[in-house]
Amino acid sequence: MKTTTKLALTTLMLTLVTGVALAAPAAENWDNLCASCHGADGKGQTKSGKKLKLRDYTEAKVQTELKDDAMTKAITSGVKIDGKEKMKAFKEEISGGEIQELVAYVRKFKA
Repeated sequence: MKTTTKLALTTLMLTLVTGVALAAPAAENWDNLCASCHGADGKGQTKSGKKLKLRDYTEAKVQTELKDDAMTKAITSGVKIDGKEKMKAFKEEISGGEIQELVAYVRKFKA
């Protein structure tokens, strides 16, 4: 194999490995982006969560009513009520795959 080909393959492999390594686990994204309002336990009993009247993600009824596509939209586009931003969009902070993992992570709060 030519040195140029080996170098190209090595560069490609390093790029792929680095890209995978940069993706944060769902729990880490939850802790960094969501827990300050929704709480580490998903109950929304933080100061901000109470003020915003956030739903308790541990309740089965809330989980049933909450649809995956609605959670995905909230994460990527944020949430506005009456023109006021209630939750910022996180599409710049996390990738599509991480968003789906975060949605699955929220599902694990169900009691």
